[in-house]
Amino acid sequence: MNRIEKTLTIQNKLGLHARAATQLAKLANQFDAEITIKQQDKTASANSVLGLMMLESHQGKQINVISEGVDAEAALQAVEDLIAKKFNEDE
Repeated sequence: MNRIEKTLTIQNKLGLHARAATQLAKLANQFDAEITIKQQDKTASANSVLGLMMLESHQGKQINVISEGVDAEAALQAVEDLIAKKFNEDE
């Protein structure tokens, strides 16, 4: 089984707030992969909006994205793109 990991930096001003977490969860559900987000000692499934919000990721915070499964690479790339696009927010 594929397992890849990458460290990314939250770019958007508001971090993983409700709307951004919802976008990430919707994206994660499109792939045949288990995506886990780690920040320091906290871990959340990318499918869980509440879990993602509990990470309290703010702008400039580094998160570890772990993707496992058939679509691991595509899923990780999609998450990376979403974060790079600042969750499509107008800042």
